Amino acid sequence: MRRIVIKVGSALLSRGHEMAMDRMESLCRFIAELKQKGDEVILVTSAAVAAGYTALALDKRQLPNRQALAAIGQPLLMNLYHQTLAPLGILPAQMLLSAYDFDSRKRTENARNTIEVLLSHGVLPIINENDAVATKELDMLAVFGDNDRLSAHVAHYFSAEILLILSDIDGYYDKNPCEFSDAKIRRVVNFLTPEELEAEVSPNNAFATGGIVTKLQAADFLMKRGQKMFLANGFNLEDARSFLLEGIHRQGTLFVQGGES
Repeated sequence: MRRIVIKVGSALLSRGHEMAMDRMESLCRFIAELKQKGDEVILVTSAAVAAGYTALALDKRQLPNRQALAAIGQPLLMNLYHQTLAPLGILPAQMLLSAYDFDSRKRTENARNTIEVLLSHGVLPIINENDAVATKELDMLAVFGDNDRLSAHVAHYFSAEILLILSDIDGYYDKNPCEFSDAKIRRVVNFLTPEELEAEVSPNNAFATGGIVTKLQAADFLMKRGQKMFLANGFNLEDARSFLLEGIHRQGTLFVQGGES
């Protein structure tokens, strides 16, 4: 039995100023496939702010407004997951975590114990940052960065075999594919340079706070601890499905310590 952490961002779950329910439904069906195979799944989700905006159009540029939108959006987002997962026979449970929860051995252990109980009963833990009170996590110098680094901590501290980050790109390219037509995906990455890990954060969605750099930082965190991360397109889940369900690496990037595969 594998334990898999899946992270999905705001860019995938929102479309303009609306929630992208078709993508959420595809994600939930994918999770159901993994669970039917016998895998344990933990979902780390963004989009609370996006969900809140569908109910109250506050100016997202102001931090207090983003926190208010997160507070409005958390129950809305969980309700959408509940409605989508119910026909698949999956019961979700919400957990709100922030950076400080991993700074304390006691808080981390408490969270781990909760995760173990939920998974042992077939429940899907759905984790998000506690954005309504954690100010640093919402500004553009985010502690975790659109849940990318949070998901890496979840994968490490909750003993997952692999972290799957679903993004709006097909994988990690050797150069910016928006600027260079000859850019190629790096299928396997064993090491990341300081320059790659310190580049400017550049989110592509109005509700996102991360970018490729926070994904690389998540990968680096896990590789240094002997764990794996797979970055794949979340708009089309075929590459993720092929990799995790069939063991075939068609597209996407696997980040793994040197010499492993």
